[in-house]
Amino acid sequence: MQRWTVDLDQEDWRDDPQARGVVAAILAGELVAIPTETVYGLAADATNGLACAKIYEAKGRPQFNPLISHLPSFEAAQQHGIFDEDACRLAEAFWPGPLTIVVPKQAGSTISDLATAGLDTVALRVPSGPVMRFLSETSGVPLAAPSANISGRVSTTTADEVARDLEGALSFIVDAGPCPVGIESTIVACVDGTPRLLRPGGLAREEIERVLGRALEGASPAANPEAPQAPGMLTSHYAPNARMRLNADEVRDAEALLSFGAHPVGAAETAVAEINLSPSGDLAEAAARLFSAMRELDRTGAETICVQSIPMTGLGEAINDRLQRAAAPRP
Repeated sequence: MQRWTVDLDQEDWRDDPQARGVVAAILAGELVAIPTETVYGLAADATNGLACAKIYEAKGRPQFNPLISHLPSFEAAQQHGIFDEDACRLAEAFWPGPLTIVVPKQAGSTISDLATAGLDTVALRVPSGPVMRFLSETSGVPLAAPSANISGRVSTTTADEVARDLEGALSFIVDAGPCPVGIESTIVACVDGTPRLLRPGGLAREEIERVLGRALEGASPAANPEAPQAPGMLTSHYAPNARMRLNADEVRDAEALLSFGAHPVGAAETAVAEINLSPSGDLAEAAARLFSAMRELDRTGAETICVQSIPMTGLGEAINDRLQRAAAPRP
């Protein structure tokens, strides 16, 4: 495995010879780990079924769980998906950015059926992370890129975390430092004329509803959480090895504490270890630190991580979604 360290503050990073190596690896059907603004992605050519199969194998991911395909522009995305008026409005307002839109798949799309899990819809995103957009544009193919971690476990927001999980499966890790958003993209389905929130994420529900001019519906009542329409909908997901105890108002013996705000529950000396997601109560800061904090506390060996209550407003909805899935009974 090779590691390409990218300094995004340098204007010439795109001219680095290693960039050509990463593109060549993608076109050869190999796996690369790439940072986006949300989390690190385990990326492969979405038009190559064998490459997509390698993603499922490396992650231990069930093949009924579809993959998001990343494109460099809205125009490129329209070659693969059918965008109704609502989908167009969302794409124009929030792309590039942390929003995935699920739309009917174009008949002529070259995205592999394995990437879409055999569905007649496709999950598409134009990321604002410059490395992912550059590699998608330069390679000329959509990049299927679920989070770069073992399936069902905590997502990765740094290159070192990726290496701990997946180093043996990768041709390259592209290291551009920590991901600024820190949780995966919000997923909205625009399929049946009713925009539906499939997964809260790095773009708050309120911002989406402001652009649409109406409330988002939830997932279809007929949706099966074990046969999801989009990534991140499995009941148990984002789980550390430790058990998770949510909305804690005290720290019990031998627990690690994931706290939030200026007044953490319990005393620091009571917990095996403590990480405060945001002492100032900033939900954006908490989202950016969530997965790294969960991984760090998990490495203490504590059997349980107790989590202080986090507000459900704004990005708090996405944070609580990840915590609830992490705490769900394991399969």
